[in-house]
Amino acid sequence: MNKLLSACAALVLTTKMLAAQEANLVKYVNTRQGTNTKYEFSYGNTYPATSLPFGMNTWTAQTGKNGDGWKYQYFEKAIRGFQQSHQCSSWVNDYAVFSLMPVTGQLEVNEDKRAAKFSHDNEIAQPSYYKVKLDNNITTEMTPTERGAHLRFSFPKGAGSYLVLDGYTKMSMVNIDPATRTITGYVNNFRWAPNGFKNYFIITFDKPFAAYGTWENKKNTTSVGSKTAEGEGAGAYVKFKDGEIVQAKVASSYISPEQAALTQQQELGKYKSFNDTRKAADKVWNTLLGRMAVEGGTEEEKATFYSCLYHANLFSHQFFEYNKEGKPYYYSPYDGKVHDGYMYTDNGFWDTFRAQFPLNTVLHPKMEGQLVQALLDAQKQCGWLPSWSFPGETGGMLGNHSISLLADAWMKGIRSFDPKQALEAYYHEATNKGPWGSANGRPGWKEYYADGYVPYTKQTEGSTAWTLEFAYDDFCAYQLAKATGNKYYEDVFARQMYNYKNLFDPKTRFMRAKDTKGNWIEPFDPMDWGGPYTEGNAWHWTWSVFHDTQGLINLMGGDRNFTAKIDSVFSEPGTIKVGGYGQVIHEMTEMAEFKMGQFAQGNEPIHHMLYMYNYAGQPWKAQYHLRNVMDKMYNATENGYPGDEDEGQMSSWFVLSAAGFYSVCPGTDQYVIGSPLFKKMTISLENGKKFTIEANNNSKANVYIQSATLNGQPYTHNFITQTDIMNGGVLHLEMGDKPNTSRGLALEDKPFSLSKAAQ
Repeated sequence: MNKLLSACAALVLTTKMLAAQEANLVKYVNTRQGTNTKYEFSYGNTYPATSLPFGMNTWTAQTGKNGDGWKYQYFEKAIRGFQQSHQCSSWVNDYAVFSLMPVTGQLEVNEDKRAAKFSHDNEIAQPSYYKVKLDNNITTEMTPTERGAHLRFSFPKGAGSYLVLDGYTKMSMVNIDPATRTITGYVNNFRWAPNGFKNYFIITFDKPFAAYGTWENKKNTTSVGSKTAEGEGAGAYVKFKDGEIVQAKVASSYISPEQAALTQQQELGKYKSFNDTRKAADKVWNTLLGRMAVEGGTEEEKATFYSCLYHANLFSHQFFEYNKEGKPYYYSPYDGKVHDGYMYTDNGFWDTFRAQFPLNTVLHPKMEGQLVQALLDAQKQCGWLPSWSFPGETGGMLGNHSISLLADAWMKGIRSFDPKQALEAYYHEATNKGPWGSANGRPGWKEYYADGYVPYTKQTEGSTAWTLEFAYDDFCAYQLAKATGNKYYEDVFARQMYNYKNLFDPKTRFMRAKDTKGNWIEPFDPMDWGGPYTEGNAWHWTWSVFHDTQGLINLMGGDRNFTAKIDSVFSEPGTIKVGGYGQVIHEMTEMAEFKMGQFAQGNEPIHHMLYMYNYAGQPWKAQYHLRNVMDKMYNATENGYPGDEDEGQMSSWFVLSAAGFYSVCPGTDQYVIGSPLFKKMTISLENGKKFTIEANNNSKANVYIQSATLNGQPYTHNFITQTDIMNGGVLHLEMGDKPNTSRGLALEDKPFSLSKAAQ
């Protein structure tokens, strides 16, 4: 009996310890990770987003001028507003923005003059809570809901207490109602959305207004006592009694003012105080972060991991709202109409198909099912599958990677959509060129089908990169067609998915550009950036054969030549040759900064390359380099990333790699094994099961896998499957400080490739 009581007591104590551990995980997250960024050099191009996971909007302190894509830069000394944001990249700016700025002393509306200096020592930046005490002694606090936020402004005693609402850029409208202590209105700043797009907002304060008025941010003129204004940059201001502490509940809607008010009640009505809202937001984030619970490692490594896990769970943004019956519906950024169901936006798939969406299939399969169905709904509404939505289609970057998301979901058991509809939509994408950028349909699609590659001309900058990614996307369509018994589309895309071979030069062993007659473009220097390559050079793009690494190995003449070529990426000098760009771009300087030769972790094309050692008989080299990259290129500080964070991709690479595996080829059910960062990670799945990665004797020196078991059985494969993970269980690894050069070398231990090894 005493033993039973002791066991129960131990269980209770363990439960309490786990709960306490979970409750404190937000403390590890620094939302300013990667914010020490400039146009010329990116440590992440992030901003400190206070947000719930995948929320419709975020809230952030604003150091940059209205309209500046670099909205928060760590080295800046003053804050000019606290804004609602949706930005997924500094390079595409933001939309649907308005800001609030507390002002003390005399009223000042001008964004430069109202700006207040601050110190990072007086700043707390966590996912569920942001706080800053400005040098003028005003304290601002923010905590999020999915479509709104709760803010608290504490003004110093003995001076004026004003709050300025800035309509940002383009048209806006405000209406002040002193009786209900509310400001309502809309903003319509956007770059890619239908005419008539509006973001309606409602702000309700807990303290009465002592005075109020409207203003406009072009000439900064004010209208004292005015209750309403509409026009370019229209804004509002309200005054409270001196030294007041003011709470504001904010919500917004793309559908209507009435929906904004309903959302405010749905999301914030149950919270009486700011602290109540914060506790709820803390719980959401602690629960999510706790779903990848780590043991071992340093405090710095935990901070890096959980900061990356936070960033990996911001995009895509929800673009749907809930009606009075609690059912989802949305304003479509594609056709400007209101539809039932789910919609997600603010993501560039060229970046995120690689790791961010595969991570979703592990952590959020239900949401991923909604999202891939939303891709097909978007296609109906605008005629094209999304490639970079912000919030409508921009056509940014390259490739038709919606099909990667769809095929990856299907192959991993997420079957929320009609595969025939998906294949028809993709076929349209692959046999047409859309009206927007190079990822909207296919530039050069006729030549790609007829000749097996896109020729390089002055009009087809990036043609080699296009060809490689088109071949991968065609593989994804082939996979989906084959898995669903659609023989017609299986045959169509089976012909195209080997097109990568047409641009491989056996003499140089690089992927190169050809002209319209099939001749290699000369002169050729693999260090030259741009031209036929997008944001990279031949050293980076040669590896973009995700679906047929064995085929690439065969082209290079076998495992030894292949691994030697990867080795050369690191042994080559980190020389920058601007090539077709004609000038240095930030991706070049970021590569050079880390002094790893031509290895450019700061951009997506090379993210999977290290894992390719697993396909060619040298998995221990992947283990070594992966731990080196995690250690040297990532941290939780303002200098946290080796390049643009890119809507969660850079973070998802780290999260998956820290877990010990990575999605080299989305569209299959496999993840390639690397070297886990922690001694233990327990992943809690939506289905209630747990998948645990144990790395016994793991340390900074012990990066090499000596042996492995999966659920107690010896395991020699260099991959695990989605089924392995979702079924729950334990992947146990014994780690050491020297490579085990005999493990994982059999053909059956290699991850998936279309081709068989050459005999």
